[in-house]
Amino acid sequence: MQAMTRELRGKEIAQSGNQIQRLVDGFYKVASQSRDLSYDVRQTQSGGWMCTCPDHAYRLVTCKHIYAVQFSLNLRKAVEARVIEPITDIYACIYCRSDLIIKWGVRHNCHSDIQKFLCKSCGKYFTVNLGFERMKHNPQGITTAMQLYFSGESLRNTARSLKLIGVEVSYKTVWKWIQKYTELMEKYLSTITPQVGDTWRADEVFLKVHGDLKYLYALMDDQTRFWIAQEVAETKLTADVRPLFQQGKQFAGKQPVTLITDGAPNFHEAYMKEYWTMKPETRTKHVQDIRMDGTVHNNKMERMNGEIRDREKVTRNLKKMDTPILTGMQIFHNYVRPHMALDGQTPADKAGIKVEGENKWLTIIQNASQNVKSKKANKSSV
Repeated sequence: MQAMTRELRGKEIAQSGNQIQRLVDGFYKVASQSRDLSYDVRQTQSGGWMCTCPDHAYRLVTCKHIYAVQFSLNLRKAVEARVIEPITDIYACIYCRSDLIIKWGVRHNCHSDIQKFLCKSCGKYFTVNLGFERMKHNPQGITTAMQLYFSGESLRNTARSLKLIGVEVSYKTVWKWIQKYTELMEKYLSTITPQVGDTWRADEVFLKVHGDLKYLYALMDDQTRFWIAQEVAETKLTADVRPLFQQGKQFAGKQPVTLITDGAPNFHEAYMKEYWTMKPETRTKHVQDIRMDGTVHNNKMERMNGEIRDREKVTRNLKKMDTPILTGMQIFHNYVRPHMALDGQTPADKAGIKVEGENKWLTIIQNASQNVKSKKANKSSV
């Protein structure tokens, strides 16, 4: 009977969503339900569990804190990864999803031939060139330009490199592709919630926008290195970063158990207004005492700041605060670029969002375009 009670209480703690803090794999801190303290829960080499609470230490039973960690791990494993697959074969109309489709001629251009289809149900025609309709150049050339640019090349160097694969474009055309497809991908990816961890990091890095000094504030998950949110502000220590924390909480669907920042006062002000609560069990812990060589540091965030700095050096400076370059960098960091610290995976992979296919740009653009078409079809049918 007591074991059942401990199990039920452990389930309540796990479902609360804000009482379990993961430090490293196999080591967790679980907040007490009755006192303002927490207990260490560790996984042993044999696969068992140990807790520092009196119930486990003296009675040698599986306490509610161990049950809570086990339930939390099972809940996380139960969340199926969101798989974004390439769209290659067409079996149904992309507008009404009817399977009454037939081939309806071929569209020719100087780069490729694209098969057209006609839907007998809704009367609309479409092509398998999903996401790149009416584009002069083929998807391979466009996505290669995206990869080259966000890997660090300038617009002009990207245009020169494309000539090697037979794509003759100007640097202005490359910039138009970046503007168009970054906006398309951002709207689609913002609807997919990543399974981020309980510890988040925030930091700022300076950059120049049209010659003026600005600051990019970023919010990143510690476990997956997923870049959750960003905000460009005028100042370093006095900027209101509440929108950054609000955006992060809305996108992730939760607030962190632990927030790590430097000692900037605006971080703590935003934390007090967005993440601090009267109840200790639901309150986010704010860690500000960090050092580069200490046990608590922000090195992971500084590494991402280095990515931003490398990109900004190539562009010399940004033209406007809402530039698509920063959005594209966020997409590239999260969904395309493999990280050595993540064993060659992307942050999206670690956060339960699997982008299939060798060309991840192509996969995301196809699905984003289909998502837009489906929404338009649903509106027109109402």
